[in-house]
Amino acid sequence: MIRVENVSFAYPGKEVIFQSFSWQVEKGESWAIIGPPGCGKTTLLYLLAGLRLPQEGVVLVNDQMVRRPRRQTGLILQDYGLLPWATVHQNTALGLTIRGVREPQRQAIVTQWLARLDIAGVSAQYPSQLSGGQRQRAAVARTLALEPDLLLMDEPFSSLDALTREGLQNMVIELGIESILTGVLVTHSIEEAVFLGKRILVLPLPPITQGTVIDNPMAGQLRYRGQPEFYRTCERVRQTVERVGHDGQG
Repeated sequence: MIRVENVSFAYPGKEVIFQSFSWQVEKGESWAIIGPPGCGKTTLLYLLAGLRLPQEGVVLVNDQMVRRPRRQTGLILQDYGLLPWATVHQNTALGLTIRGVREPQRQAIVTQWLARLDIAGVSAQYPSQLSGGQRQRAAVARTLALEPDLLLMDEPFSSLDALTREGLQNMVIELGIESILTGVLVTHSIEEAVFLGKRILVLPLPPITQGTVIDNPMAGQLRYRGQPEFYRTCERVRQTVERVGHDGQG
């Protein structure tokens, strides 16, 4: 579904982050991207989302070159991106309103997702009145109401307490089981990467020509956290991150 082919990218006046970098994601796969600080995780996500464009090479989604944000890509950010002057219901309906979805259908879709994410009871409240977990659920509802085929997440749970974070991670697992979504998660948490990513891309420090891919087939199971394989995979990922952090491309 995603093909990154020989991509080179640098911010103006800065050193090169990606240099002839290639990577591929199949439809329905769940990936986690992790690496040492400053390795370009979020930049890669922005390239996939069409928020940044490579200086060389191409990014393709469903065989179409990404030149701008695409309609079927959902993006969930760490800061939620909710409009502070709009209620939860209005925030959730925002994308549908922009797309011109008629009122009855819009109301039905919003009501469905607010109920599914257990925030129907706060639909008339504003973001400032919500807990961090409720704000993140509202951001997820707004994104999934648009029925994306590709879901990009940039450290969406990093500012939440441990129990709320685990609850939302479980929710992502359940949503993935219910639908055929291709997912890419950027995270700095090894445990989160292992719990959610069936494939894990470990990026080294720039300039990046390739990453290290770790297969993690047991990800996506709600009981995975308590199993020995989970801890073994966490240690493997930790060692890989430390190695590429010291040795560059590893």
